[in-house]
Amino acid sequence: MTYVYPVISRRSGGVSIGINLNPNNACNWRCIYCQVPNLTRGTAPTIDLPLLEQELRIFLRELLEGDFMSQQVSPECQRINDMALSGNGEPTSAKEFVDVIEVIARVKRDFALAESIKLVLITNGSLINRIAVQRGIARMATLNGEVWFKLDSAIPDRRQLINGTSISNGTIKRHLKIAAALCPTWIQTCVLQIDGQPPSESEVNAYLDFMQQTRDTKILLQGVLLYGLARPPMQGEADRLSKVSDQWLAQLADRIKALGIEVKAYS
Repeated sequence: MTYVYPVISRRSGGVSIGINLNPNNACNWRCIYCQVPNLTRGTAPTIDLPLLEQELRIFLRELLEGDFMSQQVSPECQRINDMALSGNGEPTSAKEFVDVIEVIARVKRDFALAESIKLVLITNGSLINRIAVQRGIARMATLNGEVWFKLDSAIPDRRQLINGTSISNGTIKRHLKIAAALCPTWIQTCVLQIDGQPPSESEVNAYLDFMQQTRDTKILLQGVLLYGLARPPMQGEADRLSKVSDQWLAQLADRIKALGIEVKAYS
């Protein structure tokens, strides 16, 4: 299929129905841990909305009425947990983003899934200043929606290295505040070792300071989704990257929790 695919997701805790609005492998960021081969800088192509709807209906019918679940999925993951707008680039770069949300709303209604299955937007948050994106996120809130907003570092130079973006902390805070006001929002953070070294203490402290500032400015976050590398990166820096230890990840999670922020950690 062009747009729809299944994923066994650690963070969703089951089968996630992926919706890929970037089949051209184009993104406005370039994260060094990205698993997309031949990643290029750019935006989503024009979305064929009728095809997207057709694929989503076919896929849901097979999942709910066919034998996919019994044949393809281990017993502990034999449930559909969410639909996730993610894929091979930044989904909010699609000009049809609002229309895509309406397609999903229609399909969820027809399959009676409005309450039981979440709709998740996995985003780098860089385009949330766009009115059309805000309209789509606000509509998601009526569909059991959540926003997972990327923040891998609170130090600009480190963010440039990891994510390939010059976006400022101030812009991130503004966009995060907009997202959280429109729809339940989690920060998602990937932690990793570069050249065998985990994030430095100064980087961890900057991250914790950023999180404290979100509380002080009353940005109403659901919490933090903290995770390490799980699949091989497909970028040129892949050989320099490795997982942090489970202990390191757990210690960071505890320090975030000490700020009074909920954390879900996935090694």
